[in-house]
Amino acid sequence: MSNKNPSIGKTIKAGKYMVNYHDVGEGDVVFLIHGSGPGVTAYANWGKVMPLLKENKRVIAPDMLGFGYSERPEGIKYTMDLWVQQMVDLMDALDVDQADIVGNSFGGALALSLAIKYPERVRKIVLMGSMGIEFNLTYGLDRVWGYEASVEFMRSVLDLFTYNKEMITDELAKIRYEASVEPGFQESFSSMFPYPRQSSVTMMASDEEDIKKIKAPALIVHGRDDLVIPVSNAYKLFDLLEDSQLHIFGKCGHWTQIEHTGDFCRLLDGFLAE
Repeated sequence: MSNKNPSIGKTIKAGKYMVNYHDVGEGDVVFLIHGSGPGVTAYANWGKVMPLLKENKRVIAPDMLGFGYSERPEGIKYTMDLWVQQMVDLMDALDVDQADIVGNSFGGALALSLAIKYPERVRKIVLMGSMGIEFNLTYGLDRVWGYEASVEFMRSVLDLFTYNKEMITDELAKIRYEASVEPGFQESFSSMFPYPRQSSVTMMASDEEDIKKIKAPALIVHGRDDLVIPVSNAYKLFDLLEDSQLHIFGKCGHWTQIEHTGDFCRLLDGFLAE
């Protein structure tokens, strides 16, 4: 694999598994956790955000197990416990005692689970278009998780992610399609969210009583026009998390960090600087 692929960063052994991750900037550590779309990598999710955040922070963005260029262990069962353990092992491997955790969608569910199970490892959490609570599977999420490898299908999935459809070019669809059919990518993805997919929403959901006990300050960010994860999730999390603030972007779909990169990063900087 050519190192010209921007999704390939550094590699480290975290626990039992090899993890691909990006590590830029200096200062207090913030982890960026990607979502669960087909062909996703940490870089695909956070490539526009990392250059801005690294001005004040050490930014670490890993590919979670089963995604991107991290290991895809044969026969493994993908669960929230597995991904939480990966995060703890990665923090240990990088000698990071405590960090801020920014989670997009699936990554938000992971941030919540990590804050519940290892509160001492989490300083603040940012939940963007977040899962992590029970909700009725949307058409958009069912379509994303039901991805079948073709450029046309990828285009239809990407169109669900943004409010501004002009951002979704044929070129982007082709790049994401090609990422989705790298060796092993589609196999692990299709095994991760089996039908009926409501069960995967449940698998990622934390107990609401446990969410209420989270002490870490939380910033909740959501696009008002999100077709993948309902904006009602944001209001529910705002109610559950005692020390939280909520920011809703209008004219914004599921990809706040891509559609409103500058505003999103300024919001993040302000919240994490406190």
